[in-house]
Amino acid sequence: MVDTTKQQKIKEALENKLSRYFGVAADDASKEQVYKAVILTVKDMLTSGRSAYRKAMKNDKAKRVYYLCMEFLIGPSLRNNLRNLGVAEEYAEVLGAMGYDINEIYTMDRDPGLGNGGLGRLAACFMDSLTTLDYPATGFSLCYEYGLFKQKIIDGDQVEMPDVWMPSGEGWLVPRTDKTFAVRFGGKLSERWEDDHLNIVHTDYDEVQAVPYDMMISGYDSFAVNNLRLWKAHDITNFNMKLFTQGQYMQAVKQNTDAETITKVLYPSDDHMEGKILRLNQQYFLVSASLQNIIADHLAVYGNLSNFAEKNSIHINDTHPALCIPELMRIFMDTYSFSWESAWDIVTNTVSYTNHTVLPEALECWNEDLFRLRLPRIHQIVCEINRRFCADLWNLYPGDWDRISRMSIIANGSVRMANLSVVGSHTTNGVSALHSEILKQTVFHDFYKMTPDKFTNVTNGIAHRRWLCFSNPELAKLLDETIGADYRKNPQALSAFAKYVSDAQVIDELRAIKHHNKERFAQKYRSVTGGAIDTHAIFDVQVKRMHEYKRQLLNVLKIVSLYDELLANPDLDIKPQTFIFGGKAAPGYYFAKEIIKLIWCLGKDIEKHPKIREKLRVIYLEDYNVSTAEILMPATDISEQISLAGKEASGTGCMKFMINGALTLGTLDGANVEMAEAVGRDNIYIFGLTAEEVDDLWKRGYNSMLYYKTNTRLKATIDRIAKGFNGEDFTNIVNYFLGNGRIADPYMCLADFESYVKTAQTAVDDYSDRETWTKRSLLNIAAAGRFASDRSIGEYAENIWNLKPVKE
Repeated sequence: MVDTTKQQKIKEALENKLSRYFGVAADDASKEQVYKAVILTVKDMLTSGRSAYRKAMKNDKAKRVYYLCMEFLIGPSLRNNLRNLGVAEEYAEVLGAMGYDINEIYTMDRDPGLGNGGLGRLAACFMDSLTTLDYPATGFSLCYEYGLFKQKIIDGDQVEMPDVWMPSGEGWLVPRTDKTFAVRFGGKLSERWEDDHLNIVHTDYDEVQAVPYDMMISGYDSFAVNNLRLWKAHDITNFNMKLFTQGQYMQAVKQNTDAETITKVLYPSDDHMEGKILRLNQQYFLVSASLQNIIADHLAVYGNLSNFAEKNSIHINDTHPALCIPELMRIFMDTYSFSWESAWDIVTNTVSYTNHTVLPEALECWNEDLFRLRLPRIHQIVCEINRRFCADLWNLYPGDWDRISRMSIIANGSVRMANLSVVGSHTTNGVSALHSEILKQTVFHDFYKMTPDKFTNVTNGIAHRRWLCFSNPELAKLLDETIGADYRKNPQALSAFAKYVSDAQVIDELRAIKHHNKERFAQKYRSVTGGAIDTHAIFDVQVKRMHEYKRQLLNVLKIVSLYDELLANPDLDIKPQTFIFGGKAAPGYYFAKEIIKLIWCLGKDIEKHPKIREKLRVIYLEDYNVSTAEILMPATDISEQISLAGKEASGTGCMKFMINGALTLGTLDGANVEMAEAVGRDNIYIFGLTAEEVDDLWKRGYNSMLYYKTNTRLKATIDRIAKGFNGEDFTNIVNYFLGNGRIADPYMCLADFESYVKTAQTAVDDYSDRETWTKRSLLNIAAAGRFASDRSIGEYAENIWNLKPVKE
């Protein structure tokens, strides 16, 4: 119900902003001016809430958590903030009276270029839940000027364009030039003893200014307003006036340009030395600026650092911010004259670490020479951490050189960031039950045997308000009418929806909602591409970062097999299916780009056959992002979560699909295992090898050629790929499956093919019974509350951070 008092205040606030900032009356304002005025008024509300919350934090002397992550994939903020603040309807009325549809204003809100995939989306969900649950929290990341990249697909090739999001997206940012910090790179070190204390003298360094830009984070019906602080790199001290006066303009600003490169792009390509240096610079820039900020804030409240660990938790999300361990040591020792022992005690009682991968190539290692060159003091400290740790290991395991070598932070010319993260943290967690067990049994087995109490699990979760309540308003309305609105703040209350599984009216409504969402996505797709989609077809969706282990290629094998059948018999009676892909390949990941091209060309090849395209479509969504996901996920029928068992840490896309009523087709990997437990094996489509069977098959000797030679359908499918699609050759992908000078099929697509195809066909057959399918969809929605990030954050707060909410 619209609050007329709020409505009048909003109207007056908008008119004031339009007059003050743009010099226009409401009747004369452009849509762009109205959009910016809306943002300004929302920021005023958030600022007021932030001020009240900070005052309560200060009075309570509350412990705070600082969440460091290289990316925050937050998505557009306007709708989220209006819904969280409970003023969406009032703004809709005011804007409507001005002649604007609020949905049109929403579409003007850009996806900020601050993240890429699951890591950044998880961080964004966690900030949402931390704020909704009134926990005092600050997120730290970088303010990337051009994001990861804007993806264009041109004739099947991924082309990376700069993501120019700042002109329209920076309205949510608040520059805080009063909170700048200096970060040093390179240079030389010397030692000087003074008053029985060793002083480290750092000279000839490059200094970069870290300037913070704040994005306020609202919570749903909460007291808290938290902050995401994004650092931007500047060099304001090295402008060479003499060179500029001489007309050497580029040389005059070179140092400033070099410094600002640090925050130009997320995850720059690191297949060359310059890219590696830039990534290392980015990571150190993030942690140094953030830690200086955290310590300054702590001193402003308490005046000393003796209670630092008691009042602060610093969480490193994956290994990118792992340098906060030696950097915190550096600040405590070099700036505040702590002894090594005292500093280490504070650090190891403050820092906690979440691991997100078991893939060896994703467990970051830095070349030690490069590390020493760019971060000489940090290198010294890491060497000393390693020396002391290895001495402890020698006392525990005398003579066990292999174990000590595996656990060492520095070995064979490499600095191992995952090992540093475990050694320097008080808790290390995985992100699903399976993943956490795999960490203990494989990647961190030696560490687990040494300190078993350090390891725990916190299964990932999603911001269910954004991904259900705001992205699927018709479903949210049905839930409000059936089980009440309590689930919006208490996601476990979704379980009450299961009692409606035999209610014919609810089942009919749920089925109608799904179809409306499919029509909504089809409309969006048409507006962007001009293409049409059959909304009565099954929407089978696999949208995620492009990577071999996520096995988009297994999905392709299934589609090619089906395409082959239709080429042989175009009149084959099958349920129409539309396969939807989306996701970006890292710029230097050329094989992933080749997979994108295969999918795109396969889709184009199918389009050449009018009779077949009525039954089979393949669509690749260009520049897939949060905005697209918010429309696609409620429209999805089948969610593809098909990574090789034991490779996906958790996944959160699977949870977003589940809470919107899609049925999962997946392996027993990551969070799929717990989803199957929650919803029951009758309501999820599980196929393929288990993690244990994968390990056993590797040990026995996996031979992909054996599957190729003994499975007629699989052989025909791969042979069909060998012929190419849309005039393009894909021999390299055939060789990937079968060998030819490389490890064949490293993610066992061929081993899982038969089970996958049969299980997928079972799902398609089951879809024909729409009533039973919709009942299963309902049960998935009812079981999804367990996978809300509110539950995840509650576990972090209680079991890892020892954090309490701050209330009014």
